[in-house]
Amino acid sequence: IGFQNLSRALMSGKPIKIVVVDTQVYSNTGGQACTSGFFGQVSDMAQYGKAIQGKQEIRKEIGLIGMAHRTSYVMQATAANPNHMIEGFVQGLMARRPALFNLYTPCQPEHGIGDDMSSHQAKLAVESRAYPLFRYNPDKGKTPQECFELDGNPEMDKIWPNYTLNYVDGGREKTLEVPMTFADFALTEARFRKHFRKVPQDAWNENMVPFSEFLDMDKDEREGKVPFIWAVDRKKHLSRVMVASAIVESAEDRRDFWIMLKAMAGVKEAEAPAENLEEKIRREVVGNIAAGLMKMAGGSGNGFEALANGSAASVAPAEAAQATNGEHMSPWIDTDECTSCDECIKLNNKIFAYNENKKAFIKDPNAGPYQDLVKAAEKCTAQVIHPGLPADRSQKDIEKWVKRAEKYN
Repeated sequence: IGFQNLSRALMSGKPIKIVVVDTQVYSNTGGQACTSGFFGQVSDMAQYGKAIQGKQEIRKEIGLIGMAHRTSYVMQATAANPNHMIEGFVQGLMARRPALFNLYTPCQPEHGIGDDMSSHQAKLAVESRAYPLFRYNPDKGKTPQECFELDGNPEMDKIWPNYTLNYVDGGREKTLEVPMTFADFALTEARFRKHFRKVPQDAWNENMVPFSEFLDMDKDEREGKVPFIWAVDRKKHLSRVMVASAIVESAEDRRDFWIMLKAMAGVKEAEAPAENLEEKIRREVVGNIAAGLMKMAGGSGNGFEALANGSAASVAPAEAAQATNGEHMSPWIDTDECTSCDECIKLNNKIFAYNENKKAFIKDPNAGPYQDLVKAAEKCTAQVIHPGLPADRSQKDIEKWVKRAEKYN
């Protein structure tokens, strides 16, 4: 409804600012199915039955359509990622051209979620690639890589981010690292509930395959296999939930869309650096010995762990300076002065972590883009994070981030 007029506004060249409330249904007419819904989604006029199991078309991407006009600033965002959203609003409002702000907006009764769960579900939508964050600014250049960015999405080098599932087994608390797929998100909303079925533990068998692995199989390999995702019940016991074909198709669509967006933004797959085995063993041995000595002396050992892992800069800038060669300088944190504000941990908990005293240190400086180090330094309330200088200067807009990092090094 109004799609033609929206297109005309985007082509006008005038600074018209448009906000799209993306509920994936026609919320003004009782939650009817619409083309922006997900494949398999159950709603009015897209019911679940023998002939059809929910919506049968892949999702129409209004943000992608907005970019196709090549005339407008476009942002896709959620209120669960306020920094990304506010930055986009500021950029779009300042642009002397049309701007389209597409916002993921849970419709509680139609999505089948609690009234207080909107922010939580919006966060899951981003993490599961159901609703990737992006911004497109034609004023930034002429190529897609110059104009388009995926900042704000977790673990951009991966198809699916990982998350930790907490459960209880034999009275003991345990954890399981699993990928956050579209199916994991869909399981939490009633609009997809008919596509899932819990499998009793005595019915578990060798033909059951983790959902993310099933997606990687070709058609022949899938024959006779049953995809499932891990979940926990009300008693926090680990369970397997069988996933129907409609969710498989929807997840494939979300995966393929994410791969396309990464290509547009010039994001490359992560490549594990080749490492000499002898050097790796040496570092591990040195780290273990040093940590043990520190603990015997009453310390935490985290500083020596950082030294052994090649992130000596998380202890003190003096050590970091010695590691530089004029082009690269390792990042560091003044750990003792950390106030545990959580800003860096929330930004990227793969790069940053807390020690046993809840003081931040750099866990792995290569677990995210250089810009995450710079952003963390800017957000740090105690101003104790120093981004250093990147070894890889091929990253997008890297010189801009190096410039922003100068005041913190």
